[in-house]
Amino acid sequence: MPPHRPRAALVSAMLLAAASPAHAASPWAPIDPGRMSATIRTLASDAFAGRAPATAGEAKTVDWLIAQYRDIGLEPGGENGGWTQSVPLLRTRIGTPARLDATINGAPMALELKKDIYLTTLSPVTRIRVDAAPMVFVGYGVNAPERHWDDYKGVDLKGKVAVFLINDPDFDARPGEAVAGRFGGRTMTYYGRWTYKYEEAARRGAIAALIVHDTPGASYPWTTVIAPGGEAFDIVRQGDANKPVPLQGWLEGDAAHRLFARAGLDLAALRVKARDPDFHPVTLPGTTLTADLPVETATLQSRNVIGKLTGARHPDETVMYGAHWDAFGVGTDAQGRQVIRHGAVDDGSGIAAILEIARAFKAGHRPDRTVLFAAWTAEERGLLGSTWYAAHPLAPLARTAANFTIDVLQTAGPAHNAFIIGAGQDTLQDDLTEAARAQGRVTQPEARPERGAFYRADHLPFAHAGVPVVAIMGMAGPYDLLSGGIPAGAAWLKAYAACYHQPCDTWDLHWDLRGAAEDAALVYQVGRTVAFSHTWPQWKPGSEFAGIRAASAAERSDP
Repeated sequence: MPPHRPRAALVSAMLLAAASPAHAASPWAPIDPGRMSATIRTLASDAFAGRAPATAGEAKTVDWLIAQYRDIGLEPGGENGGWTQSVPLLRTRIGTPARLDATINGAPMALELKKDIYLTTLSPVTRIRVDAAPMVFVGYGVNAPERHWDDYKGVDLKGKVAVFLINDPDFDARPGEAVAGRFGGRTMTYYGRWTYKYEEAARRGAIAALIVHDTPGASYPWTTVIAPGGEAFDIVRQGDANKPVPLQGWLEGDAAHRLFARAGLDLAALRVKARDPDFHPVTLPGTTLTADLPVETATLQSRNVIGKLTGARHPDETVMYGAHWDAFGVGTDAQGRQVIRHGAVDDGSGIAAILEIARAFKAGHRPDRTVLFAAWTAEERGLLGSTWYAAHPLAPLARTAANFTIDVLQTAGPAHNAFIIGAGQDTLQDDLTEAARAQGRVTQPEARPERGAFYRADHLPFAHAGVPVVAIMGMAGPYDLLSGGIPAGAAWLKAYAACYHQPCDTWDLHWDLRGAAEDAALVYQVGRTVAFSHTWPQWKPGSEFAGIRAASAAERSDP
């Protein structure tokens, strides 16, 4: 396709190709939308039981993925010459509580699991007991010296329950407030993520940590919070390093307001005070939390599935493509009914794209660099498969040129635009813009940076290791669809958001995956350029990851 072919001239060719294999005239070449649909239909079928780690659904998924890799003609890229990498996981599940309530000035306030409160633990124990622990509101729970911000002001949290707000201190800031622009504004930083808040509570000795849920700040509804059903996963950790807080969870928004009100506090007013740099933690007067919870604990083995094409000229340099194979498996909904969360779009669509990209590489000349294709486990449990790989890499990360991660692709058809997650981070994003232009499309930053998407997918462990990354995430904003424009793209996004992590994320015969294939083709083209070169993509000045990459420069033959 000529690089500047007018977009309108593509429409008739797209419509003719909708149900046929990709061809040279299509902007999604060499990706096949029909084959992607078939892949998602298989992975999201009841037979795969929602693809939860360490279940029969995992075994079926891993076997199926290995068969696909073999059929494509990839080489094993796992441990000991095999197709997989073992990932040891800690799995915990909170059971029915013997007791769970807050006591406020001697009067109990019952807290119902999944309705008022959601709890998990990452501790390898059989029971969690919190006995009348004082509750302390610590604002946004942020300690950021480089931004001159400290919500803790030296408060002692040992043996106490920390209660936080979600997102950054400037998320709701109004113009003129001292905090405005101190963090990312509407663009979430890592300080806004729930993972950071729990980590900080653990560092300060809290016995429990609870985040007040609100849909705008969290970017997802309460149904998403409770979707795992009390089950939690972590990688198996040795020693006390990074030991998690014993009990962690969320307070439902209305329940939190009632709790604060009974303690004589106005949570809405405290939200405003928490945006002041002079905010000090507030102990909830006369208020304690008591919990007696049984915990099912197991150490499990899960697997990443990894294939590769060994580079012809620079086999010790790697370009990596990845998506997660796992979903939420079989569980119960808020009404106690058994359901399967099939994970069709999230992330059967990403796996379908990775397989198509692998076929495209295999069909051509062998690349100069090794190209690795990874299907990660336990992303939905906290990016655990990719985190394990980053800590135990099978190819040196200092000599990994790029990581491309695909997590959710839109299913509503071709679009005029594509989104960049965490815009301005590295040169790969500039390359993505050029590749989109060659398709007749434009790129734009994610529409909802408050979601913190850059910190929520499997590229993050590689960014933390200094590897330049590109993430494709179909929930980044409303696509400007060829059929229906932005309103149609917004309608798709709203409809899919209602099914995010829910049983209704299932395969649909009426999907139009040409837009998904366009996005897959983008990262294929950018990665192909890197794979057939000896250049090294770079982080932009000011990126928090630039210094990490610079520290390993001696391990690369940078020009």
